[in-house]
Amino acid sequence: MPLPASNLLAQETSPYLRQHKDNPVHWRGWSAKALAEARELDKPILLSIGYAACHWCHVMAHESFEDDSVAGVMNRLFINIKVDREERPDIDQIYMAALSATGEQGGWPLTMFLTPEGKPFWGGTYFPKQPRYGRPGFVEVLEAVHRAWTDKRKEIDEGADILTGHVSAQLAMTRQPTPLDPEHLPALARGINGMIDHERGGLRGAPKFPNAPFMRTLWLSWLGRGNVEHRDSVLVSLRKMLRGGIYDHIGGGLSRYSTDADWLVPHFEKMLYDNAQLLQLAGWAHAETGEDLFKVRIEETVSWLLREMRVDDGAFASSLDADTEGEEGLFYTWSRDEIESVLGSDAAIFLSGYELAAPPGWEGKPLIRIDPSLLDITPTLAPQLSVMREALLEAREKRTRPGRDDKVLVDWNGLAIAALAQVARQFDRADWLNAAEAAFRFAVRSKDAAGRLPHSILGGKRLYPALSSDYAAMITASIALFEATRDRAYIDHAKEFADLLDLWHSDGAGSHYLSASDSGDVLVRIRGDVDEAVPSATSQILEAMTRLASLTGETARQEKAWAAAEAAAGRAAGLTYGQAGIVNSCALTLDPIKLVAIDTPEQRTLGEVADHQPDPRRVDILLTVGDRNSLPALPGGVVPDPAKAGAWLCSGNACLPVITSARELESSLAGGR
Repeated sequence: MPLPASNLLAQETSPYLRQHKDNPVHWRGWSAKALAEARELDKPILLSIGYAACHWCHVMAHESFEDDSVAGVMNRLFINIKVDREERPDIDQIYMAALSATGEQGGWPLTMFLTPEGKPFWGGTYFPKQPRYGRPGFVEVLEAVHRAWTDKRKEIDEGADILTGHVSAQLAMTRQPTPLDPEHLPALARGINGMIDHERGGLRGAPKFPNAPFMRTLWLSWLGRGNVEHRDSVLVSLRKMLRGGIYDHIGGGLSRYSTDADWLVPHFEKMLYDNAQLLQLAGWAHAETGEDLFKVRIEETVSWLLREMRVDDGAFASSLDADTEGEEGLFYTWSRDEIESVLGSDAAIFLSGYELAAPPGWEGKPLIRIDPSLLDITPTLAPQLSVMREALLEAREKRTRPGRDDKVLVDWNGLAIAALAQVARQFDRADWLNAAEAAFRFAVRSKDAAGRLPHSILGGKRLYPALSSDYAAMITASIALFEATRDRAYIDHAKEFADLLDLWHSDGAGSHYLSASDSGDVLVRIRGDVDEAVPSATSQILEAMTRLASLTGETARQEKAWAAAEAAAGRAAGLTYGQAGIVNSCALTLDPIKLVAIDTPEQRTLGEVADHQPDPRRVDILLTVGDRNSLPALPGGVVPDPAKAGAWLCSGNACLPVITSARELESSLAGGR
């Protein structure tokens, strides 16, 4: 039975979809009912995929989806379905792969045309209402697709079958497992390093993205092989972006990417996942260098998260828009007059540390960055600038704020929880740890009666079922919270999430699918092997399985993690750069590091050393003398003596002799570097 001939997006959980609830387009959310309607009416589907912080998504919506005449054509010719790519990354990955297979450049908004069975046959990204930018007008596109559908239906169906087969072969492939190779990550790191802009940081050219999976590859190469050049590539990239305009020097936090090669002009949307990964990278960089820049940026970014991104009950929202009042970046940019009106005569001091910069042709107000001529902010100047930034932040709070996407994504929150737990340990911040635990409790309370997690939460609405990335991220978050709190309840949570991951996402051969087995509305059940701005679902699963196996010492878990890594390595062969996350996680599986440190109740010296030296390869179990009920299993049958203070550091299946001093532990954790 057809759905009502009206816009149905008011019923959805996604703020992005709700932004379109008043469009004259008869939008449906992605659902089995919407697909059934298309089959019943034998009408093609117009699928539009975007996200709340997407600038060009808003442009296309304003130009076309809010226009009665355009909506009339859409409603007459198509079943119109709107998808939030953050809420349904499985749908997004399927149809983005289809677009790429046709030779078109991907991006958002993604505009795809599907058969009533959901098979893709043609598409593009942004289409202007009127022909421009060398692109046809949107109504022209709609009418041309309809003519082709009417006149060449057989050819379209045949082409859609071929395209669907290609997408299935690419995203749901099964290949022979490949033995884990310790040379795979160093080789990938060398390739990535060859693409690095060693003067400006990041990959050469523009736009520049933080690209956390690549940065992690380089950092793991430094940790594992002592490659100083790879370490320095990460450090220069972090320094440049954290001094540049891509970083919000007034309020904290990193924008999604820089439109230029100098990290000056950001695309101003701020994403939870970028900033979670920034906290981890900056934490590792600070542990290595001791530079105040990294510590200050961590403090500022956590302050931004807690001030601007927390929703009710302590979880974190997904993103902040780039636009305010129709202008990109308006909330974040400043004229000299505006700064002087807030700071008065102190403006000159502020502008001795910061520069108001604008590239050629820039039409907006200038962007704030640290003056490139300064090697660093001096200790004398730093406190003064901090007070001035607070004054500017207070003034900025009176501006119209960019929109916030309030939906809580469980996997992104898992990333943020793990990152907060790491930096809370590193900088002894109980308030940050409390925030991480609050977000974790929110996710756990959102489970259904069967104990399953949702993927997305908005107010009282939950979008079930979870994706494999949700369980993986929450396993890793559970372990990070155990390391920070010593509360063994978090280990129980990690095991529960691992069981649910296997129950609903296993392929029966040691690997996992992104979508759950009862997700009946997907054209193809994909793996989730390809990295985007965050590591792929598969790589997150491998890391979670490896860390949980290392933590528990259970042989069965270790064997499962190894088998899953070999299966993923087989699929990743030949597709290395897009699957750096898998390579990174396979390296962890190949050589996990485990630390057990037992301190006296009076003096926690060994645990503090571990806290202050985070290492993405390592799982920490921090105990107190006498904790007999919490003794972990160690490789090689080593049994810690719970009656004495000491540390046991194990790599793979071998453990060093017991370590009894903080200095010796510091040296051992540094690996002789």
